[in-house]
Amino acid sequence: MNNKRIFHDPIHKEIIIDSDKPEELMIMQLIDTLAFQRLRRIKQLGAASLLFHGAESSRFTHSIGVFCVARKIYRRLIETKPEFSQNKFMLFGAALLHDLGHGPLSHTSEVIFSHNHEYWSKNLVQNYSPITSILENFGSELPNQIGDLFTSRNLFSKPLNTLISSEIDCDRLDYLLRDSYNTGTKYGLVDLERIISALTFSPDGNIAIKPKGVIAIEHFLILRNMMYRTIYNHRINEISTWILKKIIFLVKDSSNKKNIWIDESMRRWIFTPKNLEIKDFLANDDIFFYFHLMRWKDASFEPLETLCRMFIDRNLLKASDISFLPKLKRLEILAFARKKCKLNNYDSEVFCGIKERSFKGFKSNNSLKIWDGRYQNALEKHSELIKTLMLSKSSALIIYPGEFRKDIENQIAIERDS
Repeated sequence: MNNKRIFHDPIHKEIIIDSDKPEELMIMQLIDTLAFQRLRRIKQLGAASLLFHGAESSRFTHSIGVFCVARKIYRRLIETKPEFSQNKFMLFGAALLHDLGHGPLSHTSEVIFSHNHEYWSKNLVQNYSPITSILENFGSELPNQIGDLFTSRNLFSKPLNTLISSEIDCDRLDYLLRDSYNTGTKYGLVDLERIISALTFSPDGNIAIKPKGVIAIEHFLILRNMMYRTIYNHRINEISTWILKKIIFLVKDSSNKKNIWIDESMRRWIFTPKNLEIKDFLANDDIFFYFHLMRWKDASFEPLETLCRMFIDRNLLKASDISFLPKLKRLEILAFARKKCKLNNYDSEVFCGIKERSFKGFKSNNSLKIWDGRYQNALEKHSELIKTLMLSKSSALIIYPGEFRKDIENQIAIERDS
């Protein structure tokens, strides 16, 4: 009997899971549950594949990668502090299952369904019996301990908090590298091994970084900055999310409920999300959601049909940057765009609006500090570059039908020059 399973990963190469080790047997069993296999059907980058055609990887792939990073860090840390080995089941389980609660198109669900994936990750770990029973076989308190790692900020273990839920955690160490690779926007190869080799423990018991790893951390945070600016906050993502949010808004409109087909599980996602049962949560994934969009595209009502067609056919609305205009002039542009919509029989509340967005800089919550063996210091106090990367920036887009693009941009130029 072969006790090993190999995942061939583009980022971490061979990820070997050995069932002869109890903590890895647990991982293997968790991977085989229906709830975890569902992550194969959830796109890591949501609708970003409409722009970056390689962005087709799944939350399944990412979650395996996060486990791989956590295991590498664990092996490094127990060299410094052997007693940290008592945390391996919690660390490995939390790393693998941290995204279990994502809805269709990952973070897009947070906006269009008001979905909280951290709550649902915790709920599944603590209340979905196939997952819970596996965890309990390796520790009676594991479901509660892992679930609390996903939502609690007052944790019993600072090192685990740093590794699972901080600005430089196992999750980010995987997804920034993976998303950069899959979108073809590699801004440099972050030295993951260098970061891991520089990890240690500070006197307060938390995880720290040695000075030799600071440059690699700087490089990592530069990648984070560029990925947010060029991918996560890209205008195509903003437009796609706008369209999907309007689609759900129209479906929820009580006057139209009787005119549209909705599966019962999807109906609960849309109308009673706070009372969603686990079976209905698990029923919804990208395939299920896209099936509804396809049905609504062909047989629902206007303007829902048009919005679904725009998304499915990638004939999207357009967006122009108005960040440089004062708020009053932004509203004047909006009034102009809405007038164009009304004159051309578009619902101006649906097809037009201002989308404000913000890029949040790196937040140092003191979860990872520098420790040189004598002194402990915050990252930003040691590095001017990191301090710069902590700055946040806001912006605004005007969204409108593409046929008005020339008129809208001319009006923006008039407002800018006036």
